[in-house]
Amino acid sequence: MTTTLMDEEWALLAGFLPEGWRALAAETGAMQRARGAIRSPDTLLQVLLLHVATGLSLKQAAARAQVQGLATLSDVALLKRLRRAEGWLGALAMRLFAMRPGGAARPQAPPGRRLRAVDATTVREPGSTGTDWRIHYAIGLPEMRCDFYEVTDHTGGETFTRLPVARGDIILADRGYGHRAGVAHVRRQHGDVIVRINRTNFPLLGADDDAAFGLLPHLRHLAGHAPGEWPVAFVADGVRWPARLCAIRKSLPATERAQAQLHRAAAKRRRALQPETLEAAAYTCVLTTLAPEVLDTAGVLELYRARWQIELCFKRLKSLFALGHVPKRHDASAHAWIEGKLLTVLLIERLQHEARFFSPWGFPLAAAQPLARVPRGA
Repeated sequence: MTTTLMDEEWALLAGFLPEGWRALAAETGAMQRARGAIRSPDTLLQVLLLHVATGLSLKQAAARAQVQGLATLSDVALLKRLRRAEGWLGALAMRLFAMRPGGAARPQAPPGRRLRAVDATTVREPGSTGTDWRIHYAIGLPEMRCDFYEVTDHTGGETFTRLPVARGDIILADRGYGHRAGVAHVRRQHGDVIVRINRTNFPLLGADDDAAFGLLPHLRHLAGHAPGEWPVAFVADGVRWPARLCAIRKSLPATERAQAQLHRAAAKRRRALQPETLEAAAYTCVLTTLAPEVLDTAGVLELYRARWQIELCFKRLKSLFALGHVPKRHDASAHAWIEGKLLTVLLIERLQHEARFFSPWGFPLAAAQPLARVPRGA
């Protein structure tokens, strides 16, 4: 059998997948029997990635698969395969995330709690539709498994109120979700948040009175880069909610980057920057509703740091979301589509990591196929 360039490239890429990934296709129901157009997990994953990773529509992916000699199937058959592969793609992404080389420590929730990260991104569909959508999604940590999504038009804002919350959930989010009504929604469902806030969007009160909490005066008392914490409260829908404000001073380079970004944004909007805004950029402020006995100050900031360190993964995910049409009618296909995007992000990370270490033969030995024995005298 002649080995093509595509065969060789796929063999190397498959070498980055977690051990036992082919058997996992049968275990999760993605490959129920080796018959029809798709007779192996390799072919199935290649065809699915044509649709999910490259942004081809179902019809385009089916046509490309036929032209490349992978499989002959209709777009409807491919859609059914995608739906059945939801569990497989999710399990592959979870295992590949656990194998991340040189990555951050995997975030762990306190005992008995579930840890989730929420994010959103706007997608403009290609072709004739030209529609702007916003995908809101939540990912379980450390599994990196999508457990919620919602598709809205581009006006749908980032808010915790969209998210179904179970008792004991801990939701991690960046400052786009730093709004009082959303945090109150999570608390009403007996969940907790760790969310970054800024001084203008989330007015705080003192823990024991109705006086406004002076954020900057408190931040100025932080010694060096030691974290600090203050009990605070906020009001949402007429109800007073207790919380904790955890903060730490940024390093000088990080402060300079944050202030430069503020200057660029102000110049673009032709607005003057307030001195207080620049001063506040020297700190990271995180609000949590967790009780101190559940997680101390350092633990809160470490969990948020874990959320921040997977932000690069989220950014790549957002760029991949922009490729292709957003599934809007069937939960299984939408979840599988998102899981496929996650898997693609993690494969890109592995490839980028390996690219830093060149070898004369052009690939890592770990990704090589088993050695072929050459007969004597050959």
